[in-house]
Amino acid sequence: MMSDTQYCKRCLYSTNHPLGLIIDEHGICSGCKIHEEKDSLDWQGRWEKLEGLIKPYRSKNGKNYDCIIPVTGANDSYYIVYLVKQKLGLNPLLVTYNKYFNTPLGIRNLANLRVKFDCDILVQNVNPHSVKKITRSTLRQFGSVYWPILAGQSVFPVQTAVRYKVPLIIWGAHQGLEQVGMFSHEHEVEMNRRYRKDHDLMGIEADDLLSIFDVLKEKDIWQYRYPDDHDINSVGVRGIYLGNYVRWDPKAQHEIMISNYDFKTSKFNRTFDCYDYVDCFNYMDIHDLLKLYKHGYSKVTDHACREIRFGRLSREQGVSLVKRNEKTKLKYLEQFREWLGTTQTAIQFLMDQHRNPRYWDQFEPKKWKFNGHSTVENEVTLNETDIKSMFQENSSLEYNRDATYITVGKGYP
Repeated sequence: MMSDTQYCKRCLYSTNHPLGLIIDEHGICSGCKIHEEKDSLDWQGRWEKLEGLIKPYRSKNGKNYDCIIPVTGANDSYYIVYLVKQKLGLNPLLVTYNKYFNTPLGIRNLANLRVKFDCDILVQNVNPHSVKKITRSTLRQFGSVYWPILAGQSVFPVQTAVRYKVPLIIWGAHQGLEQVGMFSHEHEVEMNRRYRKDHDLMGIEADDLLSIFDVLKEKDIWQYRYPDDHDINSVGVRGIYLGNYVRWDPKAQHEIMISNYDFKTSKFNRTFDCYDYVDCFNYMDIHDLLKLYKHGYSKVTDHACREIRFGRLSREQGVSLVKRNEKTKLKYLEQFREWLGTTQTAIQFLMDQHRNPRYWDQFEPKKWKFNGHSTVENEVTLNETDIKSMFQENSSLEYNRDATYITVGKGYP
């Protein structure tokens, strides 16, 4: 590991975080400092500001949608729709990008969402041949099996806003703000083309995938293009983040949705949080392991840092949870291998090409040693009952090794 790496004394993030963070003279990172705003801002005043912001976007004659909400069968989708529909009184159009790695639970949650909140929904299904070709290419080129999903989820709402002339898109929380303090809540940053490319898409736009050295063609990538500025400006499209106006706490919010709207959860083998990403076989599996290979940490660290900042875990407990979960073996690599049409040996070879030498030492062919967290030493023995009781696992649709991807679900109930 690089000797100049600094770790935050409060959470578990380091100065190597891919989104970038800084650590102050007291050893506290910018993400933790911005998190402190959650306990000092006037959230009632910020909510009133949000109400004023959305007022001009209400449909004048009730014949069009007031806004667009990107959703999935997991994450913060339920809470976002709840705030927009029940609290703000808007009539949203829900949009979702089909990631093809759908779990039965995700299909169920997404269908239940539109039923419980009585919303229309549009689903984008990019043809699976192109999706597989892009996934093979992005895995080989920059170690990502999730690029087409991130690209689709972030561009389809904008394309729909232009197509339907519904200018307001409402997102949940801003990842850069929540994790590393890239902005203050008071900056009221909005979703834009630049952030999407630099961070969501790892600096790679759809057209950058086209190359004489690749099999991808124009017909494979055009649906992932961001609308041009003329079209965006002619409609007046903007994307706001509710996290700038609401005290964002994913754990607490999920538990309200579990209680009131029948959101279903499921355990993972690579983290203790059973609320996020229950809609996808691969996010907390091969995608998460690639994150560890490239960046030296995985999603369990994100979850632990969040819970440490909210005071629900100690730093020492967080270290123990990370060490316990981050190198857990994958459960669904066989499903991914079959879907992609290749061998596990080939997939592992491609993944190994993206191991960051800052964190991984190869001591024999196909054998590696992880040398991350060398400056994060303190940990405690965890009380299993206490940790398990923190999150509500309530689903009988638990993942299993024989489960298969659901391309399109018939809906529920």
